[in-house]
Amino acid sequence: MYKINFEKPIHIHFIGIGGISMSGLAEILLEEGFTVSGSDSKESPLTKKLESEGAIIHYGQCAENISDGIDCVVYTAAINKANPELMEAVARKIPMLTRAELLGQLMKNYKTPIAVSGTHGKTTTTSMISHILLAADLDPTISVGGILKAIGGNIRVGKSETFITEACEYTNSFLHFYPKISVILNIEEDHLDFFKDLEDIRHSFHQFAALLPSDGTLIINGDIDNYQEIYEGLDCNVITYGSSDMLDYSAANITYDEKGLVEFDLIKNRKAVDHIQLSVTGDHNVSNALASIATAELLQIPMETIKKGILSFSGTDRRFEYKGTFNGVTVVDDYAHHPTEIAATLKAAQHYPHNQVWCVFQPHTYTRTAALFDDFVEVLRLPDRVVLAEIYAAREKNDIGISSRDLAARIPGAVYCATLEQTADELEKLAQPGDMIITVGAGDIYRAGELLLKRGDAQ
Repeated sequence: MYKINFEKPIHIHFIGIGGISMSGLAEILLEEGFTVSGSDSKESPLTKKLESEGAIIHYGQCAENISDGIDCVVYTAAINKANPELMEAVARKIPMLTRAELLGQLMKNYKTPIAVSGTHGKTTTTSMISHILLAADLDPTISVGGILKAIGGNIRVGKSETFITEACEYTNSFLHFYPKISVILNIEEDHLDFFKDLEDIRHSFHQFAALLPSDGTLIINGDIDNYQEIYEGLDCNVITYGSSDMLDYSAANITYDEKGLVEFDLIKNRKAVDHIQLSVTGDHNVSNALASIATAELLQIPMETIKKGILSFSGTDRRFEYKGTFNGVTVVDDYAHHPTEIAATLKAAQHYPHNQVWCVFQPHTYTRTAALFDDFVEVLRLPDRVVLAEIYAAREKNDIGISSRDLAARIPGAVYCATLEQTADELEKLAQPGDMIITVGAGDIYRAGELLLKRGDAQ
């Protein structure tokens, strides 16, 4: 694998530079004095920000974008092998790195690299820990998979030896990392276009844990089935958290205020040690907070600073994000795209004032919809009303022949909409004052809520 010497900046070209993670890496390299170019299909706030910082960005991908003087090309798992820029780089024998390989090499430059992994909750937990690190004035470098208001984007370049990033299991990308502290939030079936089954996924998380050095620390959710198997045979330090007070960290007396915000008693080694207030909702965020607190205490951050930092976190874009109201209907958006995530989002909604909850779901990828079809049917029977938008293809072609119509046929009262415009039309017609609409999915379903908010008496 090609190795970058970060003390000798070179010209790096990113294929798909507008992605949330790729743009963050490009920004870090710009700060380090590298020449950065890249391409993407269209202009976005992320690409415009990079251009303002000196990046050269091409809109549309073609072989001509691979110009003389490029020393290394970075690409993601989503890039097709027939991509003209990738093919040109291969033909020119330009060294290439995957996004994960570059991120892993960046991590080696820091004394305390922290990697947050799990099927769900990576962005939220990375953001919570980031807020604590900022409150502690640790000046961290942060790479997060969402827009975090506290840092004005998805990246922050600090001057300290602390680096925190999300660690995604898809295509085993997190196995290219070099963490000193690793967090495993949960392990469930997902990305079954790559993994064979749950055992295959668990094996990858075991390999991820094995990346830790002997003086490293694994922070793991003890609610994962047979969680001890994940670190079996490893010599790193292990800290556990979860719902049982037999674990190192747990919570008791979980309550919600009138706005749906959660608070709880922090239990450490079976003793109540403090009371924690959050500015977000949902039992799943209690779990995320426990992982964050365990990480912060490992870094010897005082509890009062931890509490201040975690209270300052009010969410990231697309994570139970309040979008506005329309004719007395509350509109919320959430990135949930796995049945477990959807269940957590719907449970959180129950703590928020509402009459009926409308779950407006857009499945993400054909393979995930097919593999978890029965689980989607089960969870989508929970809300009061369901509207289904067509599946968001992302990187896939519909070789399976599956549609959101198939889900609608199994869910009593579900409404199927072929387009986002039709989705907004149905919601405008059917939702009543006092109801809550939650647009749910990892694609562009948020646009249906935004279309609705542009009509009539929106606030």
